[in-house]
Amino acid sequence: MTSDILIIGGGVIGLAIAIELKLRGAHVTVLCRDFQAAATHAAAGMLAPDAENIPDEAMYSLCWRSRSLYPDWTRKLEDSIGLNTGYRPCGILAPIYEESRGAGEQRSRGAGEAISSSSPLSPSFPSPHARESPAYWLDRAAIHQYQSGLGDEVVGGWWYPEDAQVDNRALAHVLWTAAESVGVELKDGITVEAFLQQQGQVTGVQTNAGVIRAAHYVLATGAWSNELLPLPVRPRKGQMLSLRVPEFLPELPLKRILFGQDIYIVPRSERSLIIGATSEDVGFTPHNTPAGIQSLLQRAIRLYPQLQDYPIQEFWWGFRPTTPDELPILGASHCPNLTFATGHYRNGILLAPITAVLLADLIWEQKSDPLLSNFHYSRFHTQPSTSTSMLTHSANFSNGHRHHPIVSSENPPLLTQDSTLVIAGKTFQSRLMTGTGKYRSIEEMQQSITASGCQIVTVAVRRVQTKAPGHEGLAEALDWTKIWMLPNTAGCQTADEAIRVARLGREMAKLLGQEDNNFVKLEVIPDPKYLLPDPIGTLEAAKQLVKEGFVVLPYINADPMLAKHLEDVGCATVMPLASPIGSGQGLKTTANIQIIIENAGVPVVVDAGIGSPSEAAQAMELGADALLINSAIALSQNPAVMAHAMNLATVAGRLAYLAGRMPIKDYASASSPLTGTITS
Repeated sequence: MTSDILIIGGGVIGLAIAIELKLRGAHVTVLCRDFQAAATHAAAGMLAPDAENIPDEAMYSLCWRSRSLYPDWTRKLEDSIGLNTGYRPCGILAPIYEESRGAGEQRSRGAGEAISSSSPLSPSFPSPHARESPAYWLDRAAIHQYQSGLGDEVVGGWWYPEDAQVDNRALAHVLWTAAESVGVELKDGITVEAFLQQQGQVTGVQTNAGVIRAAHYVLATGAWSNELLPLPVRPRKGQMLSLRVPEFLPELPLKRILFGQDIYIVPRSERSLIIGATSEDVGFTPHNTPAGIQSLLQRAIRLYPQLQDYPIQEFWWGFRPTTPDELPILGASHCPNLTFATGHYRNGILLAPITAVLLADLIWEQKSDPLLSNFHYSRFHTQPSTSTSMLTHSANFSNGHRHHPIVSSENPPLLTQDSTLVIAGKTFQSRLMTGTGKYRSIEEMQQSITASGCQIVTVAVRRVQTKAPGHEGLAEALDWTKIWMLPNTAGCQTADEAIRVARLGREMAKLLGQEDNNFVKLEVIPDPKYLLPDPIGTLEAAKQLVKEGFVVLPYINADPMLAKHLEDVGCATVMPLASPIGSGQGLKTTANIQIIIENAGVPVVVDAGIGSPSEAAQAMELGADALLINSAIALSQNPAVMAHAMNLATVAGRLAYLAGRMPIKDYASASSPLTGTITS
C-alpha cells in the first residue's frame, strides 16, 4: 500500500510530524536509517528560548510558541502510552563571570532594575525587544543565594523561570512507541539513497530496500540532509558527558539547569548531570576526544566546582544540523509534493511540537503559517543581478560572446556554415565549456565566464557542499537562466561515491531552477598524485547513472576502447584528457584523441591539460566537438582576457577544421605560379 506521506528521518522531528499527521487521518510511513544514531539521542533536552537569547525575532517566536506547546504535548504523549518523557518546567539559571559583567549589567539597565538578595523578584525583559517570557537579573549575592555551590567567579546572572527541560532519550522512546501505537508505519534500517523526480514532482525514493513511493514526502534527516539534496545543512559535532551525583549526598545539590559561557549543566531526576557541549565544524568525524572532554570539564568545574569530585558516567557525541544562518529550513520545497523539516541546529528537541503542527497544517490542510516564510529554503538561493563590474568588463569583449560568431546576427554567414553543438537533444551555440574552480575570487570567475561566451559551466558538487574556498556563494554568483549547469563529481574516488554525488548534483540544478537538467560530468579519480581517472569505476558508475536517467559526460583517459564502451552503455559524450588535469602540458594524446573522434557517434569534448589558446585551437582542428577549459583560464594572470582568447581559439580551431587544412607535403611548393613569368 502506498502511503499518503513518506517521512525520511526517524528523529524527534520526523516522529513528531508523523504522529501529528496520523492523528489528522493520514497514512504515514517513516524511514529511519538508524534510530539510535539520530541527533535526538545526543542532545541534553533543554527547552531554552530565553536562556539561548536568540537574536532573530522570527526564530525566537517559533521557539517560544513551541515551548508553550510542550506541557500539553508531552502530557498527551505520556497518557497515550503510559511512559514518562521527563518534561520539567524547571527554569534555567544563566550565571555570568566578571569578564562579562558589563554586558550583563547593561542588559539589566536596558530592561529594568537589577535584583539584589534583599529584593523581591520582579520581571525584566531582555533588550532591545520586549519578549513574551519574563527574565530576572540577579546580582552576586542573589544568585549565590538562589543556587548554592556556584563558583566564586560568578558575579551575577539571569533567571529564566519559563525555560524547561525534557529527557531527550526518554522523549525519543516515547515518540517511537506512540507512533507505533497510533498506526504509523515505522521502518528502521532503511537508507534513502536518492530522490526520484519527474516533471517537477518527487516520484519515489531509492533505498537499500528498493524504490518506495508516496503521494507526499518530508525530508527530516537532520545533519545528513545534504547527502540527498544540495541544501546548505552541515553537521556540527557536539561532544557531551554525564556525571553521577554520589549516593552519599541525600538530595540533588543542583536544583536548576545552569547555562554558562560555552557550557551547560542539566540535572536529571535520576541523579545524573548532563554536561555539554562542544561545537566543532569537523564534518562527520566520530568519537570523543581528550581535548573536547577536557574543555567541557574545565568550564563545568569553573561554573560549579564540586563537580570535580563526581564520578564520570558516560561520554557521547552527536551531529547537529546547522545552516549558514543557524535557522531551520521549514516548509515548501522546489517540488510541490516535497516538504522540508531540517536544519534545526541546537533546537531540534525544543522545536519538535511546533514543527509538527505547522507542517501538518501545511501538508494536510494546505494552510501556511506566516511564520514559515522566514524559514523557506529559497533564502539561500536569491538570484543576484549582474554586477556593474561584470557589465563594464565584458563590454570590452562584446563581439561574438553570446553566440557562435558564424551564426551571429552581426556576421554574415560564411561559405562553410557550422552546425550547433547538440548534447542529448539540447542545443548549445558555444563549443567552449568552462569551470568555476581555482579562481582568486568570485568576481574573477564571473568576469571570465562572461568573457568566455560559454553556455555550459561545470560545478564541483562536493566543493559547493563543503563550501570550499571560492565556492561559498557559487549558487548565487551566476545567472542560471542563461548558463547550463554541468554538475561535476570531482573528488569522488569510487563509483558508489560518484553516483551519490551525481544525484546531489541533479538536485542542485533543480533547486536553481533547471528542472530538466539531468547532466552530470562523471569523474572517478582514486589517484591523488596524477589525478588520472579510473576506467573501471567510471564505466561502472556510468552504467548505473544512465539507468537512472542521467545525461552522462564521462571524463576519461584518451582510451579509444573505453570511449566506445561508454558510448555503448548510453553516455551522451566522451571527454578524453589531452594531458593530466591542471598540468597545462597541452596535447599529449593527439593520436588517441583522433581515433576516438573518428569512431565516436557522440560529441567528443577534449578535457584537461590545455594550457594556451594555440593548444585549444589545435584540439578543435583535430575535429573535437567542444573543449572544457578551467585551469588555463583561472590560473592565468588575467583570467577574463584569457577566457576571451580561449573563446576565439575555439572558434578559430573549429573553423579551420570545417575549412579543411592544406595537405602536408615532404617538399616545397611555390605559392606563386611559374607560368607567365618575365624572363630575361
